[in-house]
This record gives sequence, structure tokens and C-alpha cells, in this order.
Amino acid sequence: MPQRLIAAVLFVAACVLGGCADEARQDGRVVIDYWEVWSGFERDAMQAIVDDFNASQDRIYVNFLSVSQMERKLLLATAGGNPPDLAGIRSADVPVFAENGALTPLNGHAALYGIEESDYLPAVWELLTLHGRLWGLPTTPGNTALHWNKTLFREAGLDPDVPPKTIAELEAFNEQLTRFNDRGEIAVLGHLPTDPGWWQDSWCYWFGGQYWDGEQITADHPGNVRALEWMRSYPERFGRSQILAFKDMSGNFASPQNPFFQGRIAMQIQGPWMYNFINNFAPEDFEWGVAPFPTEDPADYGVNLVETNLLVIPRGAKHPNEAFEFMAWVQRPEVIERLCLLQRKFSPLSEVSDTFYAEHPNEFIKIYRDLAAHPKATSRPPLTTMHEYQADMVNANDAVSRADATAEDALAEVQARQQKLLDRMQRRWNKVADSRQREWDQLDQEAAR
Repeated sequence: MPQRLIAAVLFVAACVLGGCADEARQDGRVVIDYWEVWSGFERDAMQAIVDDFNASQDRIYVNFLSVSQMERKLLLATAGGNPPDLAGIRSADVPVFAENGALTPLNGHAALYGIEESDYLPAVWELLTLHGRLWGLPTTPGNTALHWNKTLFREAGLDPDVPPKTIAELEAFNEQLTRFNDRGEIAVLGHLPTDPGWWQDSWCYWFGGQYWDGEQITADHPGNVRALEWMRSYPERFGRSQILAFKDMSGNFASPQNPFFQGRIAMQIQGPWMYNFINNFAPEDFEWGVAPFPTEDPADYGVNLVETNLLVIPRGAKHPNEAFEFMAWVQRPEVIERLCLLQRKFSPLSEVSDTFYAEHPNEFIKIYRDLAAHPKATSRPPLTTMHEYQADMVNANDAVSRADATAEDALAEVQARQQKLLDRMQRRWNKVADSRQREWDQLDQEAAR
């Protein structure tokens, strides 16, 4: 058994045998066990919120625990019948947890507290729902945008305050920004799709492509083909060995050796978390800007990928009502704005106070938030097969970039494999869908009493 899995099993076994917290404190409070994925300053931010809640009343005590390998441990604990009362997960994991019966639907709870869809940004609310059910409430969201080095723009003769808006403009800027040293090596690149490489599977969105159409896999969509051909153009234009050498000379993302901070790459796709890295690792005089990432079609300008962290109640939690009371408290505007300020994110709520923007240290935070509210804001599809799909898309990108396959052939292979996988998962779901819906109906009815 792999060491990581052994560690996860031992962690869950300890909780099952010994309990992660006492059922009640000596002061009579109900103890809520809350597991969270965050570490570092993000964990500290939520700890501050938990401390405020615990001090605000005398009936419930939230026992906050930062947990590594959260997804695996939470599934194991739920399957073992001893989950925490509350957990923080990523929106990408909702389909797997929900369809495997590991979450408690929250429609009934939300109705009691008057929590509605209109309270949230549409793109965020979409990440919380599946099969007509509400599965969680958001904490801190994030999304994608273009980030550019204004100093490099200025040195290249470009207006530092005017970013590219189309892929054609991006590449024109790229040509003007890219420089070579005396040895013919790349000294500065305007842009590189594989730096840092976090969205290699998702460039299709900026080319009008898509993963699926709501029913069927669409890996071979023409927009997806154009995105792969665009990525292939980089090793063709600059040389595969040249790009590999350039990347080899770059340091870790979270370090002063990040090529964006060093002035070796002028443009990156990133999110609101970038402020923290710039604040910690970039030179003090680093000048940067934020705007929508360019799109192939000008009509699509504003496309961005939205994701969120969220709070969920695992199936079988001992204190779901008390757990939701804390969740609802976190959704209060003043509370969630404080959490998002501490984590340097934007608020998931549909209305945001002027004070939030005035106090936020990131001067560009409203740009991210406005992008998340944009009609072109989107997210990866809610598929239980999504992790496998993403891996296949990355492999297709690699094959095309190495000239081992054409974009059409590589995506046709992904199309066939992923449609087969989705069909198999759909057949499994169809066998349990009715019983799951009845179970969820009962849970919602119990919560609404």
C-alpha cells in the first residue's frame, strides 16, 4: 500500500476509534469538527473567522483542523461512518463527492436561513449545485486573468497600460517583447502557454472551444483544435530545445526566480492569488497590470475560468444543523468579506461593500471580481471524470507540441476515450440516481422541519 494511502488510513482510523473531538465540551457546547484543505496564511485566515464565531455565541464550538490530502481522507472517513461535521473542499471535487453519496444536500438548510441563488455571483452559484441540489456554500473564489509586466512593455516600445485583447494582438506583442541573447538563447519571452502550465488543459475556452455540450464530450470541438495548434506554434517558432532550455533556467513559481518576477516572461495567465506571490517574491519596484486574457474572437473577450473553495456537510455528519449554522454565519457579508480580505481574494456575493474594495491590498481585486460576474465567466464541467479528462487533454497538448500527432488526431483519441468513460460512469449513475434522489429528498425534508 502506498505510504500516502497508509497515512490517510491511519489518520481516519484514529478519528474513527478515538474521535477527532469530544461530543461536547464541559461548558455544554456542541462541538463541530471542521476539516479544511488550507495551510499557511489561508489557514490562519479561517482560524480567525472560526475564533470570531466561537466567541459570538455559547452553544456551538467549531474545532478547526487543517488536513493534508483532504479529499482522500474525507472520502475514507465518510465511508467509515465517522466524517467531520464540516469540511472545506474545492469546487472541482463536488461531482465526485455528491454522486458517491458523500455529501449532505443543503437545499432544506438554505431555505431555513433564507440563502438564495441571487445572493451569489452566477458563476459561483453554478459551482455549488448539481442534479438540482445545493451541495455547499462558498468561502473564497478565484479566477483567471492576464497579468503583464509593465516595465517589459515599456522597454519594448509598447504602452504599459494597454494590454492585448485578442490572440492575434497577444502574438504581435509576443514578437515585439521576445529577445535573444548573443548566444541565440531566449532571454525574454512575451508569453509562453506552458508557463506555469496550470491551464494546459483549458486553453480551448479562449478559442471558443468547450469540454462538453451538457450531454456529450466535445474534445474534438474546432475551438479545441485551434487551441492545440496555437500551442504547437510555440516550439515551431522558437524551437522546442530553446523553450526547454528557457524553462530549465527558470526557478520555482513561489520564489524570486519565477521568470515573471525576473522579467524573463512578460505575460502570464494567473488569478487573484498572484498578489501574494508578487508581494512576497517580486522586486519592490515590480510594475504589473491585470485585464481579461485575450481571446481569438473579440466577441468572447472577458472569458475567464472561475472556481471556488466551499464548505460542505459530509453525509453522516453528527451535527448537520449546527454545522450549517456556522456555514450560514460565514455567509454574512461582513464575515465573508473579512475572510476574503485576509486571503486576498474577491467576495463570492452578488453585492460587495465599498469598504471591501477600499481596504483590499490588491488594487486590481475589482477587476477579478468583475470578470467573475462577466457573462463570459465559465468553469470546467461538473463531470466525475474531469480529472481524467484534464490529464488526457494535457497529454494531447504534449503530443501535438512534440509533433507526434496532429491536433485533430490527438483530440479524436481523447474524444473516443473520454466519451467511453463518461458513458460508463453515466450507466453507473443511472443505476443509483433514483435512490439517491429519494435519499436527498428525505434529507432536505428533515432539514426543513
